[in-house]
Amino acid sequence: MANTDNAVPPPEIIVTDQHRIACDGGGGALGHPKVYLEMGEDDFVECGYCDRRFVRKGSKEDPNA
Repeated sequence: MANTDNAVPPPEIIVTDQHRIACDGGGGALGHPKVYLEMGEDDFVECGYCDRRFVRKGSKEDPNA
């Protein structure tokens, strides 16, 4: 069982007002296949390839709120 007290933060947080997000890793040829992520009613969604975290603007997960 993993210890969540020492959880590693996501490598990149992207704030958005969209509920459907496309992620390609942002690295051009060094990225990953484009995937579409659905946030639905949640405050964030993470990419399974690159661990980018997309957070809903103004939510409790928004670092700028």
